Amino acid sequence: MNSEKMIEALDLRVKRRGERREFFKMAGGAAVMVGGASLLTACGGSGNPSVTPTPTPTPTPTSATVPDQDILNFALNLEYLEAQFYSYAAFGVGLDAGLTGGIGGTGAVTGGRKVTFTDPVVAAYALEIAQDEINHVRFLRSVIGTATVGQPALDIGATATGAFSSAARAAGLITGAGSTFDPYANDENFLLGAFIFEDVGVSAYKGAASLISNKTFTEAAAGILAAEAYHAGLIRTVLYRKGVATPALINATESISTARDSLDGATDLDQGIRAIGNASNIVPTDANGLAYGRSTGQVLNIVYLSRTAVSAGGFFPSGLNGTIRTSAAS
Repeated sequence: MNSEKMIEALDLRVKRRGERREFFKMAGGAAVMVGGASLLTACGGSGNPSVTPTPTPTPTPTSATVPDQDILNFALNLEYLEAQFYSYAAFGVGLDAGLTGGIGGTGAVTGGRKVTFTDPVVAAYALEIAQDEINHVRFLRSVIGTATVGQPALDIGATATGAFSSAARAAGLITGAGSTFDPYANDENFLLGAFIFEDVGVSAYKGAASLISNKTFTEAAAGILAAEAYHAGLIRTVLYRKGVATPALINATESISTARDSLDGATDLDQGIRAIGNASNIVPTDANGLAYGRSTGQVLNIVYLSRTAVSAGGFFPSGLNGTIRTSAAS
């Protein structure tokens, strides 16, 4: 790339971030509603894009006081969510009971079913990621040991008031009373459902890296971070490739990205997959080429689907198990 093209690409990246900041200013405290994508399956009831649960939030400890095992238990909660989603999508069944028990008990999983894939490549990717996520759960449980928390209640269903539909509605992918988003309906919906999770998982491990002091725990987190980054890159690559023929897919990733960024505060920590100049945007990075990191509170803003300080909601209707369970007031 010559200097002129490099400057052009950087200018485009800066322009997109500026537009994102202007969007946040206009959005204020309202739910994010941006342009939709017609490819999504719609049918069913209505729901609020921001789930506001009733439990009184318990303050999340500061980084200086959080034991390493609590950080890993926070990660384990997220791995339960991903493992159940991918396991149902790829195999049609959830995690074995032996991988869900622990402190705090075992919560029920709402929804989830096997995707009837039509693209053999997407089906193969789903099988690979599902097995990786199951192994992450197994590995973290072995590392944490007797302090392991159990799986909390999870919502991975496709009802109109469920977490996936609420997230899609917040992103403007579906609108109106009765609309739903079903991540198990087809290959494209599955990829978008996976996109909702994957970038968040990478930023969560990146943000938690500085909080872990034990070398063994740091290596465990680093290994999972690398795998999650591969998963995110894989999902983004497939969506980008399919988006060449179906631009609505690329538009959908931008809408989901903007919705996530509106939940975790004013800082731009997210990108869709729309090309920047003549370059693809498979790897979302800052100006230094570094992956984005989020605090635990910011991660919970997204999975709870709330920009306020709450202790449950969205994909975790009863909150996480463990000491880290409150989202940030963003």
